[in-house]
Amino acid sequence: MMRPLGRWLVCLLLAGVALQLFFLLRIALMLVLDPQSTSFQRSEMWRLAREDGTRAQWSQTWLPYERIADPLKRAVIASEDAAFVEHGGVEWEAIERARQRNARAEELAARRAARAAAQGRPTRPPQLRGGSTISQQLAKNLLLSGERTLLRKGQELVLTQLLELFLGKRRILEIYLNSVEWGEGVFGAEAAARHYFGKGADRLTASEAARLAVMLPSPKFYEKRPYSPYLNGRAATIVARMGAVELP
Repeated sequence: MMRPLGRWLVCLLLAGVALQLFFLLRIALMLVLDPQSTSFQRSEMWRLAREDGTRAQWSQTWLPYERIADPLKRAVIASEDAAFVEHGGVEWEAIERARQRNARAEELAARRAARAAAQGRPTRPPQLRGGSTISQQLAKNLLLSGERTLLRKGQELVLTQLLELFLGKRRILEIYLNSVEWGEGVFGAEAAARHYFGKGADRLTASEAARLAVMLPSPKFYEKRPYSPYLNGRAATIVARMGAVELP
């Protein structure tokens, strides 16, 4: 007769297998069905509804891949994941570089904070950057919670491989551009183009596309600072890189 601990372990194993099968089925369905929402979107809408006490405004309009302007595709790849069409979903070297950059940024921020505290001045937290690919970002936003744990990171890596295996680069980029956050309650390329430039995502220019791409790591921050020097300078750099980008 199986002991209680053994039964619990078997139950946990079966639950884990069932969860992976559930994820696999959802991803396979995305070959033919556009996802109506992502885990991140639902979490954001719930947060806004709690804060406002009313129904949060959700702006999103799905566009097929062909109707999203190529400059936006090129700009997002140039800004977020230059090797998107080449890697298998994860760039380990980029993750290590991001870890080293973040360690240096935190060390520098600690020194600045110490000096600012001595002078009675406020400080800003360090700007940390991730090494996640577009495929990893989609896996996280599409199906996972926002918590930062090793277990969730491991699940993200598994889902990334499933996305690459079942959907391919073109479909991954299409879903990403239609669901990524571009402001408070603003999701996807079409909503972003309407919100910031008053036009459809099929009519974006290279400079407009570059500005949207640069916003992606911190869309809510740049939504309130659309003319920040960093945004202007970084957008010019992305425009210069777009010509070398290969599209899936």
